[in-house]
Amino acid sequence: MIVRPTNRLSACLAAAFPVIASAQHTPAVLPAITVQAPQQEEGADITEGTGSYTTLGVSRTATPLGLSLRDTPQSVTVVTQQRIEDQDLLTITDVVNNATGVSVNQYETHRGQFNSRGFDINTLMIDGVPTTWQQPWSSGEVFTSLAMYDRVEIVRGATGLTTGAGDPSAAINLVRKRAHSKEFMGKAELGLGNWDQLRGLIDLSTPVNRAKSVRLRVVGEHSQRDSWVDLLGNKSRTLYATLEADLTPSTLLTAGFSHHENRARGPMWGGLPIWHADGSRTHWSRAKTSSADWTRWDSTHESYFASLDHRFENDWKVRFSYTHGQRKADSYLLYLSGAPDRNTGLGMVTFAGSYDVKTTQDDVAIQANGPIELFGRQHELAFGYVYADQKFNADSRPADPAGGLAPDFNAWDGTFPEPTWGDPVFYEGGRTKQQALYGVARLNVAAPLKLILGARVTNYRRTGDLSYSNSYEIKSRGEVTPYAGIIYDLDDQYSLYASYTSIFQPQNARDASGRYLDPVVGKATETGIKGEFLDGRLTASASVFHIKQSNLAQQTSETVPGTNPPEPAYRAVDGATSKGFEVEVAGQVTPSWQVAAGYTLFRAKDAGGADVNSLYPRQLLRVFTTYRLPGTWRGLIIGGGVNWQGKTYTYAQNPLGVVEKVEQDGYPLASLMARYEFSRQLTGQININNIFDKRYYDMFAAYSQFTYGAPRNVTVSLKYKF
Repeated sequence: MIVRPTNRLSACLAAAFPVIASAQHTPAVLPAITVQAPQQEEGADITEGTGSYTTLGVSRTATPLGLSLRDTPQSVTVVTQQRIEDQDLLTITDVVNNATGVSVNQYETHRGQFNSRGFDINTLMIDGVPTTWQQPWSSGEVFTSLAMYDRVEIVRGATGLTTGAGDPSAAINLVRKRAHSKEFMGKAELGLGNWDQLRGLIDLSTPVNRAKSVRLRVVGEHSQRDSWVDLLGNKSRTLYATLEADLTPSTLLTAGFSHHENRARGPMWGGLPIWHADGSRTHWSRAKTSSADWTRWDSTHESYFASLDHRFENDWKVRFSYTHGQRKADSYLLYLSGAPDRNTGLGMVTFAGSYDVKTTQDDVAIQANGPIELFGRQHELAFGYVYADQKFNADSRPADPAGGLAPDFNAWDGTFPEPTWGDPVFYEGGRTKQQALYGVARLNVAAPLKLILGARVTNYRRTGDLSYSNSYEIKSRGEVTPYAGIIYDLDDQYSLYASYTSIFQPQNARDASGRYLDPVVGKATETGIKGEFLDGRLTASASVFHIKQSNLAQQTSETVPGTNPPEPAYRAVDGATSKGFEVEVAGQVTPSWQVAAGYTLFRAKDAGGADVNSLYPRQLLRVFTTYRLPGTWRGLIIGGGVNWQGKTYTYAQNPLGVVEKVEQDGYPLASLMARYEFSRQLTGQININNIFDKRYYDMFAAYSQFTYGAPRNVTVSLKYKF
């Protein structure tokens, strides 16, 4: 239904759009940028069209409650549509490389590990629905296109209340674009860049019927590019369609599907060797590859979704949703290992592998939330049920020959005979089911004091079959995940907060009696201060956090009885501890000046005091800003930023058997952008990344290998709005 804005909401909307409003030369365009969602409360969090680097809307990534950033007692970053466009962010990896408190360990050209506060991020969310991906069996998740998404919400710390099983790192929630427009509107984009990059996008929204109660949105994107790495090329296509229908003034039906495919040619499996055979360090060209000219890695991801929302007269809302996802990845790869002779280039060993991977996931959710009156004050309550069922299967194709000695690696150009592939045979499979009930309440204890209390009770079951080991079954029934937060408003601008959150991760490890160990539990506490300025157009926060894991599996000298081949036994010990702080500011400093900046510093150590996951940077600085020139040059917007990360390192054994410390010094990557508005409809933009052509690499040093990051590159684009 269309709800008339309250005075407060009207003020928020007016504050949210000052840049766009001032950019238009006539007030007649203001109704076009007002969010006309069927339910205003549900649509007010859309960032598209606001021109802002922050949001006045609500987030449900940390809790099922609709909380503003200030009222969420955890660190939250929202990468808005405007920032996505300004920085020319095309994939989820681009977002993680530019957002506060998160980073990517890109150890291959087509696989990488997202991380935050020293821990892995292995769960992505789409519209609040967790979609766990098998990171070692990448189905192209690191190249997920942003074409279909309005924004990306990142909540750092433990997020077990909304995600279920996982690590105490962060939740990354991709929020889809909506078919909210009651007028025909759209845009078309064309982009060109280094290495023969070509990208085209069209995004159209329209009402379907005369009453405008049914609305449709379609997004299509095609992208292709070669690479600074020899042989490497990539093509991707995205198609997204969604429909919204007002079944009644109080009932909204949403449905849609998405299809994303990625076709990689010449992908590297592994990286480049760190050492020569004599133990000296290598220094390869950034164009160097270890791949072959026949390698390929194709992946597709399809999703079908539907939801039904109904609002009752007492402002309670109920939501039913269903999502079905399918992921497929088919690869033909070549792996090179060893250390080449400095002069002859000989000494490397080849291994060919081909894998056909399929994953399906079904998610069902029912949620109710609304206000309640208690002791003369209004509070908010949300509760629900979620069910997730994921099936995973990986087949391998035998190669003939499977491996051998590589020719001169110094002169390697990818010319290498492709083996003969056999029929697929089973390699690994499994099924994971989660069922959970949750409830959470926001209690207005006093005028300045709010208390959030919640819990999730989860039944978890994972079964697996391995062609090379024993089958397994992991169960965890009645796993309770608590959530507690407190917010105290100092005044209209500042609030103090503290929170306690947790998350669990079942583990495939058994003790000497054959019993599976209890799940790893991650507990996180966070305290901080948040502020809103200029009627919410600018937000800021500062926080300190402490995360601790327990029940982590540690291998013993014993074996699990009755296993063949023998399975090592484990015992539970204290895990890693991460301590640190973050500061962040985002939004509109003046009507012409947008800024997004964040700094993170932490330490992550195991129970013995040694650094853990030292390949993940302990310091991160993310800054990006834009400024609209005044007067005659008002159509020109200039911007720039810097992403800096501190030193990372690991230890690896060189070819002489000596363990060495391999490290990457801290480095900055600077960027520039400029956009010129030729008219209200047509704009042109240029982005320059790594402007100083910094040479850097991400390490895959567990196997004595590494990969280089991208050198300086430029993209130019034209955008036309209908």
